[in-house]
Amino acid sequence: MLTDVDLPAPGLLWTRWATLAATLTGIGYADVWYVDERGAHHDDHGGSWARLALVDGARAVLYGYDRDHSSTAEADPPLDLLTGAPDWLPWDDLVPLAEADRLGFVVWHAEGRWSRVRYRAGVGDGLADNVGAVLSHENTLRELAEIVEEWGQHELPTPAERDDVRNASERLLAAAVRGEVDAGAFERLLGRLIEPELDLRTALFAAGRGGITAGTRPPRIAPGERPPMRRVRRLSQGEHDRLVWGAMREAEELRRPAPPATGELDALAGWMRERAPGRDARCTVLAYADASSTSVQPGEHPPTGRDGGDRYRPSHELTELVRRLRRAEADPRYGRWLFLRVETTASGIMIERRYDSWPDWWADDGVSGPWRTNLQEEMDARGRDWRPDWVRLLNPEIAFRRK
Repeated sequence: MLTDVDLPAPGLLWTRWATLAATLTGIGYADVWYVDERGAHHDDHGGSWARLALVDGARAVLYGYDRDHSSTAEADPPLDLLTGAPDWLPWDDLVPLAEADRLGFVVWHAEGRWSRVRYRAGVGDGLADNVGAVLSHENTLRELAEIVEEWGQHELPTPAERDDVRNASERLLAAAVRGEVDAGAFERLLGRLIEPELDLRTALFAAGRGGITAGTRPPRIAPGERPPMRRVRRLSQGEHDRLVWGAMREAEELRRPAPPATGELDALAGWMRERAPGRDARCTVLAYADASSTSVQPGEHPPTGRDGGDRYRPSHELTELVRRLRRAEADPRYGRWLFLRVETTASGIMIERRYDSWPDWWADDGVSGPWRTNLQEEMDARGRDWRPDWVRLLNPEIAFRRK
């Protein structure tokens, strides 16, 4: 289902975008807001990006991703931002982004209105956070002042100086709307800068590429073509995780020989007895480990720290002891255990290892658990006969369907 979106007209968005691009390019920043033959771009170099493309036939498309606010890309259950989208969108660009969960918003303009897929309540796309600087005249004026103060390193300590920058910004934007930006427009705004200094030739070139100087036009792209078939996510990342974890909880352990006795197990047991909470040598450790991560949950008798010591040191020591034990017990055929439960007493030790299944003594909150990529690495290191049935569920293709 589609819905209308309240955004400025494409030409107005483009004019503001091209003005910011030329202004920043003129002082040496040509890769934040910029224009090329495929459209207008914004890249914060921290994972957030956006693109505005004008399409032949008086149409436009605005799409991008905000690393902090595009919850659409990780919606649970998944959200297909291209369902019902028109055939003329740049599908060759959009489909790979959607498949990689790197598409946070897609809105398109045709027949006088902006449209997009309807979202569920509480799901945000990050559009306003990403390109807010071009969504209103006032926002663009603030961005131009920020270019002078922050990017241009020029202080504006008095109201008169701030007013002068605002007036210069107003005149620059007005000229851009008319397609008449000239050297004077940039000099009025950026001529005050010392370091970085205005490169007028570069600024004018960028403005011309954006179609806001006399005799130039903004670049347009040809209409795209909808693919006959595409991969669409049917399981969110969270749903895929829970599918795997559920299968792990249902799995049975394959029969394999117990690992040989090691000094590493003795070292772990000795450490636990020294930190028994009741000072009676009875201590319990519950751990998960793979090649890249280790986590510990409190058992019935969790180890305690020593009085007056570093409160983080016991955790670091336990992690290292668990990892050493896991390495010592590794077998090239049988693999390495994933879950470990150890309980010590004054006279003995009980140990349970889980190579293939999620034990009921390891708490499951439905949100956090082994990363699928880490599990795949563990399974790939085992002989094929020692891989549980749920390994097939690690295949990324499980999460997609053809549409």
